[in-house]
Amino acid sequence: MASAPGPWPLSAMRVVDLSSEIAGGYCTKILADAGADVVKIESTAGDPLRRWSASGRPLAQGDAPLFQYLHTSKRSVVGDRAVAERWISDADVVVTTEPIDVDRSRVGNDRLVIVSITPWGASGPWRDRPATEFTVQAACGTTFTRGLPERAPLSVGGRHGEWNVATFGAMGAVTAWLHAQRTGIGQHVDVSMFEALHTTMNSPYAALMAQWAPDADLGRTIEVPSIEPALDGWVGFCTQTGQQWKDFCSLVERPEMGDDPRFTNNLARMPYRLEIAQVVHAFTSVRTVEEICELAALFRVPATPVGNGRSVLEMDHFRERGVFVTSPHGFRQPRVPYLLHGRENRPFTPAPELGEHDAAAVWEPRVPATPRAPGTTKPFEGLKVLDISAFWAGPFASSYLGALGADVIKIESMHRPDMMRFGGTPFFGEGAWEWSGVTSGTNSSKRAVTLDLDREPGRSLVRRLVQWADVIVENMAPRVFDQHGLGWAQVHALNERAVMLRMPAFGLDGPWRDRTGWAMTVEQTTGLAWTTGYRDIPVVPRGACDPLGSLHALVALVSALEDREHTNVGCLVEVALVESAFNIAAEQVIEWSANGALLHTDENRGPFAAPQGLYPTSIDDRFVAVAVATDSQWRAMCALLTHPDLDPAWDVAERRANHDSIDVVMASWMTTRSPAAAESALLGAGIPASAVVSPRTLLENPQMRHRGFLQRMDHPIHGSCEYPGYPMQFSAFGAALHSGPPPTFGQHNDQVLGEVLGLRAAEIHELRAAGHIGERPAFV
Repeated sequence: MASAPGPWPLSAMRVVDLSSEIAGGYCTKILADAGADVVKIESTAGDPLRRWSASGRPLAQGDAPLFQYLHTSKRSVVGDRAVAERWISDADVVVTTEPIDVDRSRVGNDRLVIVSITPWGASGPWRDRPATEFTVQAACGTTFTRGLPERAPLSVGGRHGEWNVATFGAMGAVTAWLHAQRTGIGQHVDVSMFEALHTTMNSPYAALMAQWAPDADLGRTIEVPSIEPALDGWVGFCTQTGQQWKDFCSLVERPEMGDDPRFTNNLARMPYRLEIAQVVHAFTSVRTVEEICELAALFRVPATPVGNGRSVLEMDHFRERGVFVTSPHGFRQPRVPYLLHGRENRPFTPAPELGEHDAAAVWEPRVPATPRAPGTTKPFEGLKVLDISAFWAGPFASSYLGALGADVIKIESMHRPDMMRFGGTPFFGEGAWEWSGVTSGTNSSKRAVTLDLDREPGRSLVRRLVQWADVIVENMAPRVFDQHGLGWAQVHALNERAVMLRMPAFGLDGPWRDRTGWAMTVEQTTGLAWTTGYRDIPVVPRGACDPLGSLHALVALVSALEDREHTNVGCLVEVALVESAFNIAAEQVIEWSANGALLHTDENRGPFAAPQGLYPTSIDDRFVAVAVATDSQWRAMCALLTHPDLDPAWDVAERRANHDSIDVVMASWMTTRSPAAAESALLGAGIPASAVVSPRTLLENPQMRHRGFLQRMDHPIHGSCEYPGYPMQFSAFGAALHSGPPPTFGQHNDQVLGEVLGLRAAEIHELRAAGHIGERPAFV
């Protein structure tokens, strides 16, 4: 078969980048890394990131390192609207972070995909509400739940919301572009940071718990245990499941604590965190980080060094795997976060200087290609996906494929179900496995079967499903599938057209290959936790690395499927979750490598806006988030507060230098007002602000309701329930993307085994009678 048109899977994609700052830059970086031809249109002033440094260190001559990281392998053209329109006329994708006239832009280019990335979305009552990613975090509920009850809550550090929404923007662009290739029809992809942060930081748990257990406490917590002091640094643990907690107690030489009914889950452990910390620190404080991690691996307890921009460059696992490479501009940066085995990733070329490609000819008009599948309504129709993943990262990826048209079959074992079924459930006892918020929120649009990979006939039946599938998705430690005889060599021998997507925490090789890792582990490793937390206690952002890793994996998967269109041969796609997280935490490594600056947490202050913080109000333990991002917003703040000690002429550096005194004035003003009154006054003055709200309030949030983020479906056990959707609204597909509710355990055993594998009813009956298939876990 012919090779792909161009050296990289997405070489045929033409992208016009009209954005600025991180969100648009990282969105189009993901596309460029996959091969797209990205042309960045800038004003004569250029993207502000060309002069940005999170550390505030003076920049060397030339553009800022973060800009260079985000814009490798792109072109730059300085131009006005007319110049932009000439490039757009033959583009495939436009990415913007400012309002755009969608209809005008698509005149004469019916296949054009327009991706807009904004704080609240392109429509709705909050569309024009002043915002920074800090205030959006507060508005979506994630800030409310993070931190110690006796202290102020915490936002996630490092402009996280911009990186987060960028990843959804990239996958939205790829999805709509693929649909245009199949049908000849473009569309508008409307991406909301508000919904992206709700999706990744609250998880589906919050939206579903608000319906199932409206009186349950969703107060401020940290993980117990989580980031703990060792002899030579900080070590991170994760004990999300009951078994992990028991194993952790054995690790710290207190096995009796594993059976203590006071400590059954993290919420239960919170009141006893100081008692537990004494036990944990007696163990960790006399051992090195590496000693603890090696012991934890023997107990299968997720554990890792807590990394920062300096230390991750020296960790042996990442050095051996070549995770960090030298930028064309001389500093160290993470590589592309996925590997298509047997193919080379696109090498980085230098980021363009402002207007470097002004003289370049615009793209030649293309004769419209014949649509690949003109009758389809969603881009993944006809794709057959075998989902053998668990917890959050793998199920999130496969659920997205199902929502956009794929036929997804999820496999669990009666003896080894997806253990996330037993986490985050409001109920215990009979049927509890059907009430996990995360499992229910990340497995819609699938069919479910129970087959045992540990024994026959389950193994043979799974192999037959591998022969049926176009894509196999798994996210276990590498040893698991190798032990089951379902490594890449075996899968490829069974089905040479299959693409296998593997999503281990740390990769398929290297010293940490067999270490277990969850999203929290990845956050601890990569520095995301280092820039989040109190000044004396790092705190994990809590979970975002699973869905964000899934989105990077989906881009890689589409790249592999595009390659298969031309080779007719599948490949192994390796997406280590830690490498996706390194890409969104890249600023830490870049600042250290380029500027010698070690970024760290500044609690609720940040490098972008000043003043920025959470301020107490007249209602006890209720706060308002405020971020003054521009000089004009500062002048408005001074006019609102009318305090003689505040100088309207202060620039951001002067405001940062006077931050403590400004905080005193702001707190004095805020504590005489309710959260709603303070928020209203600040927004009315054009200042980004938001009350710090509980995520359970989002069920009635007017912006979320307007956009139809929640989709009501009838479930055989939950009844009529609203399940979270995705933060990208596709104009061609509508808001309600899910094709069906999450399946119950083994719900489609008869259908899949009969219709897909051709078993007779009597054979299926024998499997059920012998305990090989069933509709409830074997141990309950």
